[in-house]
Amino acid sequence: MHTHENTTRLMPDVAGQAQPHLSGALDWVGMDGIEVPVRFDAGDGEVQRASAQVGAFVNLVRPDKRGIHMSRLYLLVDHQLGGSEPLSASLLESLLRSFLESHKDLSDRARLSIRFDTLVRRAALRSANSGWRSYPVSVEASLGPDGFRLELGTEVVYSSTCPASAALSRQLIQERFAQDFAADRPLDHATVLQWLGSEQGIVATPHAQRSVARLLVRLKDGVPFDLLATLDRVEQALGTPVQTAVKREDEQAFALANGGNLMFCEDAARRIQRALDADDRLADFHVRVEHQESLHPHDAVAYASKGVPGGFGSP
Repeated sequence: MHTHENTTRLMPDVAGQAQPHLSGALDWVGMDGIEVPVRFDAGDGEVQRASAQVGAFVNLVRPDKRGIHMSRLYLLVDHQLGGSEPLSASLLESLLRSFLESHKDLSDRARLSIRFDTLVRRAALRSANSGWRSYPVSVEASLGPDGFRLELGTEVVYSSTCPASAALSRQLIQERFAQDFAADRPLDHATVLQWLGSEQGIVATPHAQRSVARLLVRLKDGVPFDLLATLDRVEQALGTPVQTAVKREDEQAFALANGGNLMFCEDAARRIQRALDADDRLADFHVRVEHQESLHPHDAVAYASKGVPGGFGSP
């Protein structure tokens, strides 16, 4: 007489049982917030390990089937994303194909979303110092009858100084100058120089705010990940990305950069649009610029895209 039974055979599996009163195909079924380590090269050749939140989904085309095999998706994510291979288009496409192979009788579309932060070393503006900047990364990949699609998202935080506020401030400074220095008297260089460096002379300053550009780019087929290339393009176009290590000479250089890069949210969106439009690695892009106003309790927002027919900017 057997003292041990194969209990696996006795375990019920109701996921495959049909429920006629609840039949119907489903767009997506799966899991979100799967915790898994991933390896990512931002573009500098250094592979970092990051703690990621992963969403794994397939569609359910069989209305007579109650559910999918979620454990299969989880194990595939854990095995392929949690391994030693860095994130790449080929890795993600292979994982999505594994999703469909494990659900070949249920699904014809698969989708992945991966969210994590990556650290980038940034040099100070003037001093010999440097520090770390953390950039959020989102990866969206899908595979279906229409092929493989890959999108990469991130954010750039920068300072924006209002051009209107700057003009109004200059006017007030002119008016104070006219009050303090009569037009019919000769100007003394030392006196004017001292006046320019005083709070009495510079009676108004333009308002500036921390601002965020949220980027979503669609890579062309065969193009490798290079987050740094995208970040550098955008930060150079804006001219005022936030800093890490800051000594007085760095802060002064940042003030100079703000004065030389006055911009409304429309200006910032167009700068980024021009920079990304010149990047031949990108098939499409979407930009959301948010200036977190210091004058108003609301934000100023602008959107831009590449303008591809049927792309991100289409109605």
